[in-house]
Amino acid sequence: MTICALATAPGGALGIIRISGPQTLEILSRIFSKDLTKEQPNTIHYGHIKDGTEIIDEVLVSIFRAPHSYTGEDSAEISCHGSRYILNKVLELLIQNGCRMAGPGEFTQRAYLNGKMDLSQAEAVADLIASSNKATHDIALNQLRGHFSTELSRLREQLLQLTSLLELELDFSDHEDLEFADRSELLELSKTIDNHILRLASSFETGQALKNGIPVAIIGKTNVGKSTLLNRLLKDDRAIVSDIHGTTRDTIEDTIDIHGVTFRFIDTAGIRQTTDEIEQIGINRTYAAIEKARIILWLIDTEPSTEDINDLTKRTENKKLIVLKNKSASVRSLALE
Repeated sequence: MTICALATAPGGALGIIRISGPQTLEILSRIFSKDLTKEQPNTIHYGHIKDGTEIIDEVLVSIFRAPHSYTGEDSAEISCHGSRYILNKVLELLIQNGCRMAGPGEFTQRAYLNGKMDLSQAEAVADLIASSNKATHDIALNQLRGHFSTELSRLREQLLQLTSLLELELDFSDHEDLEFADRSELLELSKTIDNHILRLASSFETGQALKNGIPVAIIGKTNVGKSTLLNRLLKDDRAIVSDIHGTTRDTIEDTIDIHGVTFRFIDTAGIRQTTDEIEQIGINRTYAAIEKARIILWLIDTEPSTEDINDLTKRTENKKLIVLKNKSASVRSLALE
């Protein structure tokens, strides 16, 4: 079945409508001012979209023939003016002549099914469209170009090599005089595979953090300046600031782009002993924010106790902990690992 869809947001100066499927050129020729079925692939044609004798718009049509297209099928793109009426009318004419509206992601789905890209590349298309900063853009683009697929192929080859050597050893284990693989070589290959898997798993975690914004929790005791710091970072009065202890009762989040990377800053309730039930809920959410964050900004204005240092060190294990001094220059430097 031949499908069609709007590829750009309506209302702009220009709009693009994409078509893909075995009847692409035949259907398009029925509403275009010239026959495209015999035209060369990878060419652009000027003409008019018509509804009978009525001209709807003057357009440029780019045509691609299978398998040398995005979807691997015959396909075309109509570049027309971005009027909602024009775009809707062109889609209506295409459907009347044999197309159907594409489902969400169906063009990329067809590209995957026709072997134009693998699953990781198909996922990268959505990530590239949704990228909101340079870091997520670069990751999605590398994945779309096959970087991740290459890594998986290399890992698969290593696993097949290890499996074949192990099977030989098992099949002929009763022959003591036969040895098909150096045991030290097998061990070295196993370590290489293990490191490869760990590296890929770590890259996934990093990619997810960059995609969603790296969470940074701002923590500390009450009235230490956490909300003021958040407002300064955001350059906006995002959090309420007052001299009253326990003003912040819940977490407040906002994002900042720094050198192409999105950081998600979380202002938290001040940590202290309290009998206020609502404030205690906020403090519990502070601990939850610490657990989820990758970077912790610990704001202090007095010398923290050894108990506080030990408690926070345990809670921030495997996280980046940064101590910020506020209000007092007399606080000594803290050596936290």
